[in-house]
Amino acid sequence: MSQTTPALEDALAAWMAKTYGPAVAKSPERPEAEATLSGLPTKAVYTPADVPGGYAESLGFPGAFPYTRGIQPTMYRGRLWTMRQYAGFGAAEETNARFRYLLEQGQTGLSTAFDLPTQMGYDSDDEMALGEVGKTGVAIDSLEDMEALFAGIPLDKVTTSMTINAPASVLLAMYQVVAEKQGADPRQISGTIQNDILKEYIARNTYIFPPTPSLRLITDIFGYCAANLPKWNTISISGYHMREAGCTAVQEVAFTLANGLTYVEAAVKTGLAVDDFAPQLAFFFCSQLDMFEEVAKFRAARRLWAKLMKERFNAANPKSLQLRFHTQTSGASLTAQQPDNNVVRTAIEAIAAVLGGTQSLHTNAKDEALSLPTEASALLALRTQQVIAYESGATNTVDPLAGSYYVEALTDKIEAEALAYMARIDALGGVLPAIEQGYIQGEIAEAAYRYQQEVDHKIRTVVGVNRFTGGEDAKGELYRHDATRETRQVEKLKALKARRDQAAVDAAIARIVETARGPENLMPAIVEAVRVYATVGEICHGLRGVFGQYRGVVRF
Repeated sequence: MSQTTPALEDALAAWMAKTYGPAVAKSPERPEAEATLSGLPTKAVYTPADVPGGYAESLGFPGAFPYTRGIQPTMYRGRLWTMRQYAGFGAAEETNARFRYLLEQGQTGLSTAFDLPTQMGYDSDDEMALGEVGKTGVAIDSLEDMEALFAGIPLDKVTTSMTINAPASVLLAMYQVVAEKQGADPRQISGTIQNDILKEYIARNTYIFPPTPSLRLITDIFGYCAANLPKWNTISISGYHMREAGCTAVQEVAFTLANGLTYVEAAVKTGLAVDDFAPQLAFFFCSQLDMFEEVAKFRAARRLWAKLMKERFNAANPKSLQLRFHTQTSGASLTAQQPDNNVVRTAIEAIAAVLGGTQSLHTNAKDEALSLPTEASALLALRTQQVIAYESGATNTVDPLAGSYYVEALTDKIEAEALAYMARIDALGGVLPAIEQGYIQGEIAEAAYRYQQEVDHKIRTVVGVNRFTGGEDAKGELYRHDATRETRQVEKLKALKARRDQAAVDAAIARIVETARGPENLMPAIVEAVRVYATVGEICHGLRGVFGQYRGVVRF
């Protein structure tokens, strides 16, 4: 990368005085041009003076340390990212139909949304589930539902991402057993469970157990998958939900990587070798509307993770250093007003993810500020990815924005400020004390407040919301929830409980409880419980009896 020279400095100063200054005096610059979406100051022009690092140490080549330019040597010239539309609603059979439709339309991976009762470890017939069954995702109570969810979909031919956290071990066990029943070799199936409990305590709140047993469940999954499911991504360390809660790009990198280091430390303390489990770690980021900031964010996160894994854990396997990530466009950026504008917003966010080197991508549908996506809007979101992939030219070269003085300066800035945040978290004693003290939650809340103030005072324009509000809101046809689904799901669950071998279920739950009280890996016991059709709620209830239930930190 180029270095500044006295001649360049003199030329820049002359341009500022003679050309730029008079232009600004004649036509003042817009206030929102002075900072990125996250509030990082921006200059009118960037030069080599803003990028002091050397090429080899800051960039290198694609597929080589420090992976700033991507984890694959050829990136999309060889293989495109996985197009993975997030879907899940109602009963398993309905979501299965949406899965199969999207696969027929060219989607290349599955992404599963579960309803709130499933995420919280309750069965559909539990009083805590009343009114929530099948609403924000698909209701999965038992292996029977999981079999219906993937009926006709060969699990050795498709990768599946599952947005599940506290009961991740149970859903992973169900997926493995379904694959085995299909005749697949578990060692060949691939996909990802989110399994990131720390960000639940911070931003999303679908937790069940306290931090210590939750980390035990996660590291048990690491060890189990290393031995039994070597192609499975054991965790998707997620910045997405913190970003949707209002954090900045810098905070998203800092808090996500800090959580990642916490998981690595916890696994190493159990005796796992870092190079045995680290290649199965994955990440999940949001892509917001400030395209260049987002590209820089992805590049900074990739470089920073490689350095941290090398320096802190002496990771030797190159795959242990590679930050592989899924991206979802920002749901929080979508508006109920003028929803057709959301197609444009999503397209910008999607191309930012591609230019930033994502391995997997979900594009939000235009109606998601109003309802679950209709089939038509989900298809349009998928077509957005396909147009970028095959028509935009963005995939023809690796890291096409590398060398941009602005992008490289932003990449350096985000990395440096993220490191500063991580140092503050370390000073508090680590991520768990920072969560317990409300520090991370408070930083996100303050960032969200600052952004909303900018929107309210029209420093930030949101088209159709605080400016350009004329015209009709063409909402079109929306998805409507069928209220009878909950009754049908409860009846289905009751029928299963009436015909299964209850003695086998009781014995399996008793084994889980006994295992939870000791040091043995919990995954084999959970897999066996799933095989005899023990439910998510029964397994989680057994674990609650040993681990207890977490009550979150409230900060005002």
